[in-house]
Amino acid sequence: MRPATALGPDAPLPALPDLSAPAAAHPPSGHPGAAAWATALPVLLPVLACAVVYLVAARRAAAGPRGWSRLRTASWLTGCAALAAAVSPPGHALLPAGATGHMVQHLVLGMFAPLALVLAAPVTLLLRTAPVPYRRRAARLLRSPLPHVLGHPVTAAALNAGGLLLVMLTPLYAATLTSPVLHHAVHLHYLAAGYLFAWAVAGPDPAPRRPGTAVRVAALVGAAAVHAWLAKHLYAHAPALPPGAGADAADLRRAAQVMYYGGDLAELLLATALFAAWYRRRGRLAPPAGAPDPSRPPRAGTRLRAAGRAVR
Repeated sequence: MRPATALGPDAPLPALPDLSAPAAAHPPSGHPGAAAWATALPVLLPVLACAVVYLVAARRAAAGPRGWSRLRTASWLTGCAALAAAVSPPGHALLPAGATGHMVQHLVLGMFAPLALVLAAPVTLLLRTAPVPYRRRAARLLRSPLPHVLGHPVTAAALNAGGLLLVMLTPLYAATLTSPVLHHAVHLHYLAAGYLFAWAVAGPDPAPRRPGTAVRVAALVGAAAVHAWLAKHLYAHAPALPPGAGADAADLRRAAQVMYYGGDLAELLLATALFAAWYRRRGRLAPPAGAPDPSRPPRAGTRLRAAGRAVR
């Protein structure tokens, strides 16, 4: 854990957030009205649909000979619940007002929820339970060049950290405060880039030609360094950054602290998932009875070809 003085050696301790202060970046607290629910429903309904579809598929997989892990199902539902809480009006009402609450929302959408969704192994569940034509298409897609390029840890880290730099160091953040469409588009980018990065670094699903652990660790360390630098930069230059936001300097410094320490926690969880998977692959954990030798894991391409043969 980094010392609190890392954000400013002479900075005073921040005051408690003023929950009564309104801010454009965050809806005011209170009972959500019909307008707030109408804005949130287009986002909440797809999240609910994803949760239901996964539950149906998990139940089908659990009835098969290999079964399905309840922990993976719980991880998926946790990720969906986090997404719903981050975008729902009741969730907004519980967050601090201003940039601080907005930063909490961004951390949930871009780091914590994607990791929970990735650890649920939805692609593996798809390859087990979808109709045969869809399984074949999914296997061909995973072997195509696009997932190989986008799923590389360095590419995923660049998309994840680069998007954050673009939002926080340009007038884009201020524009999201007045444009609901742009606001949702930025949130969608956070979710997609966060999911792609977590999948590239520590995803349990099969991936085409996935790099070794050393490359994934390097990508994680690089992304964490950019994240920490941006948080300290925002803290040191509040309220000039983000440009045009017009928020209170104390509120922006609290948001930078949330970004700094919240990012630390999310990256620690991602590193734990990465090394836990490495530990299992190296055979240092006792495998279940009847499982193949984990000291010689099959390559991703081998697993995909085996999945293709199974569905023919």
